[in-house]
Amino acid sequence: MTAAAAGAVISGGSSDPWYAALSKPFLTPPDVMFALVWPILFVLMAAGALLVLDRAGSFERAVSPLGLYYSMLVFNAGWSLAFFGMNEVALALGILVALWLLIVAMMQDFWRYSHLAALLQIPYLVWISFAGYLNAYILFTN
Repeated sequence: MTAAAAGAVISGGSSDPWYAALSKPFLTPPDVMFALVWPILFVLMAAGALLVLDRAGSFERAVSPLGLYYSMLVFNAGWSLAFFGMNEVALALGILVALWLLIVAMMQDFWRYSHLAALLQIPYLVWISFAGYLNAYILFTN
C-alpha cells in the first residue's frame, strides 16, 4: 500500500497546474476514475501476491514472483514520481515500459504457483497499457 500512498501524494491530477495545462487525448478519464480504479487494482495485485505466497508456503519458496511483485510496486511509484513529481514525461514513459514488462514477467511467475493469481493481474496490465497510451500522447503533443 506504500506505492498507492506515494502515488496519491505525488499526483495532484487536474488540481496540478502543470498537468491541467497539458494537451490530453480525448479518452483521458476524469480524475474520479483514477480514484476508483487504483484501489481495485492494488487489491487485485495484493490478492495475487498473497495467493502465490500461500501456494508457495513461504517467502523463500516464492522469492522470484514476490521479488517481481515488489519491483513492480517500486516502478509503479517511480512512474508517479517521474510524471507528476518531476514533470518528466519521457522518463515516465520509459518507466511505464519497464513496468509493463515487469507485470508480464510477474504474471508468468505467478502462473507457476496459481493461475488465478496471474489472471488477477490482467486488469492492471490493461490499465498500464492504457496509461502508456495517455503518457505517449502527452509526450508527443506537448
